[in-house]
Amino acid sequence: MTSRSAAVLATGTAHTAKLFVTALVFTGAYVGFSAYDTASSAPTQTLSLASQTAEVATPVATPVTSETSAPGSIAVSVLRSGACRSDLTASTVAVNADPSSTLLYSWRLMRWSPTSKKWHAHLAEHAGFSGPKRTVAWETRVVDNPGWYRIDLTVKGGTTVKSDRFQVTC
Repeated sequence: MTSRSAAVLATGTAHTAKLFVTALVFTGAYVGFSAYDTASSAPTQTLSLASQTAEVATPVATPVTSETSAPGSIAVSVLRSGACRSDLTASTVAVNADPSSTLLYSWRLMRWSPTSKKWHAHLAEHAGFSGPKRTVAWETRVVDNPGWYRIDLTVKGGTTVKSDRFQVTC
C-alpha cells in the first residue's frame, strides 16, 4: 500500500505543479496586458534626437528655395546647412473643406532609395487645425545622410502634395 500511496501523492503533486504553473502564466499574461493597456493610455511625450558633426567644409546641401506657397504646392527652403547637416523648412497653404471640423494632416520627409528605386519615409510628423484656411509649416533636419529627398503633405481623407526633389550632399 505504501507504493500506491506514493504514486497517488506523486500524481497529485504533479497536477498541483501544473496548475501552479498555469496560474502563473495566466497571472503574468494579465499583468502584462494590464501594463500594456496602462502604457498605451498614458500621455505621450515627443523626444527630439539630434547628432552633432564637426564642420569640415562649405555648405553641402543644394540650395532649395521657393518664395511662395499656395494650395497644392509645397515651398521648401534650407535654413542652415554645413558638415552634412541641413535644417529644412516646408510650408504650404492648407484649405479645410469643412471649417467646423478639424483638418488633420501629416508631413513626411521622403528619401529616394537607389537600390529599390522607390521613395521611403525618412521622418514624419502629424498635426491639424480648425478653421477654413491656414499656412502650415514644418521644420526638419537631415544629418549625416546624403541623398535625394522630397517632402510630402498628406491631408486625411484627401490627396498627397509632393514637393520638388532636392539633394543633400556631403
